[in-house]
Amino acid sequence: MIEIRNRRVIVVGTGKSGIGSAVLLEKNGALPVLYDGNEKTDIKSVKALMQERLGHDTQAEFYIGTFPDKIIDGVELAVLSPGVPVDADFVMYMKTRGIHIWGEIELAYHYAKGRVLAITGTNGKTTTTSLVGQIMQEYYNDAYIVGNIGNPYTEAAPFMCEDTISVAEISSFQLETIEDFHPQVSAILNITPDHLNRHHTMENYVLAKEAVTRNQTKSDFCILNYENEYTRKFGERCPAKVIYFSSAQKLENGLYCQGEEIYLATNGTVKRLLNVKTDMNLVGICNIENVMAAIGISMCAGVPMENILDTIRRFVAVEHRIEYVATKKGVKYYNDSKATNTDAAIQGIKAMDRPTILIGGGYDKDSTYDNWIYSFEGKVKKLVLIGQTREKIADCAVKCGFLKEDILFADTFVEALEICVREAVAGDAVLLSPACASWGMFPNYEVRGRQFKEYVNRLEE
Repeated sequence: MIEIRNRRVIVVGTGKSGIGSAVLLEKNGALPVLYDGNEKTDIKSVKALMQERLGHDTQAEFYIGTFPDKIIDGVELAVLSPGVPVDADFVMYMKTRGIHIWGEIELAYHYAKGRVLAITGTNGKTTTTSLVGQIMQEYYNDAYIVGNIGNPYTEAAPFMCEDTISVAEISSFQLETIEDFHPQVSAILNITPDHLNRHHTMENYVLAKEAVTRNQTKSDFCILNYENEYTRKFGERCPAKVIYFSSAQKLENGLYCQGEEIYLATNGTVKRLLNVKTDMNLVGICNIENVMAAIGISMCAGVPMENILDTIRRFVAVEHRIEYVATKKGVKYYNDSKATNTDAAIQGIKAMDRPTILIGGGYDKDSTYDNWIYSFEGKVKKLVLIGQTREKIADCAVKCGFLKEDILFADTFVEALEICVREAVAGDAVLLSPACASWGMFPNYEVRGRQFKEYVNRLEE
């Protein structure tokens, strides 16, 4: 453990993660040095948040703009917020000076107690984490849902005890900065191309995801998707005990779905668990996989199957993930704003059971769109495009055989919604499933999704 008491520790980023890290550090005797490269950062507001959380005048230092070399004097540890690239010039400079680089997850882990269930994957993390979190909170007396889901791990860590269960959604960005982080149960739900503008290569991205198991042993568990090539192959060298789940074939050992039923196979014994139509409120193959993963994680965490299944029967979709909003004039509206990559957006298309008008486009993460476009066949009647990627997606759609006359451009989000209302007829669906991040038009996908819902809910019946 790095000694931090009475020592300066750099915290990079002043959002939720950065504030949480700085507060935890100061509560444990460190002298946090907050740095944010955004010159528009309101230092007074950041300081006020620190004072509000600490209940006294903070001893933290604050710097914005160009990284000042002097702030690393006497520093042994820097804590990065997830949005800060580990290969940024000033981060690489700190590394050359022998400074340890942690993320908020690693910092929190060193001060937290109890068991950790860590969930990662390109898609499905939030739904699976929310479901597992609800299962844990209904069975155990002391359970927290933390991480990339929007609840900083550092905020919950001081309140944990040896009996605590932490259900943590962990992103690839967060996994780049772990050292000792050791979950008793991990899950990699799937791996498909995403964030390549950050990780640069698919190999780097895959390695980041696999890092969730770095400190696990055969006394721990890892839940893996048998139908994903990357996770299936990783199971052969995973350091933890592997439990697979499959949405396409029967497994000799593991969880699998056949027809409308989910089964658990254990050493030749097969047990029916639930019906995906009558025992689940979630729709789509992606959610069947999320539920199987949640069952596997919860089993390994010691929750009886009857309790797991009871929670699943009552669990409803998380906000912004194939979320039914309303039916207006016979048109069903779905908010899938969390589909910020093509694989997630494909799952949204698969869940539609009627002609669909699709809103796509946004920030460019160096993604390709061919597979997403090919999934439109027989489902998407109109494609309404917004944001930075609209021309790129339109060109790809035409190349893949989607009719040019069925592609419509909108300069604003409201204009896109107006187009959808104009084009939709009774029996259609309107689906916001952009396959792109929201940045550039919105602060995050949550704001994008909520604006969609507000607009829809104002429409006449």
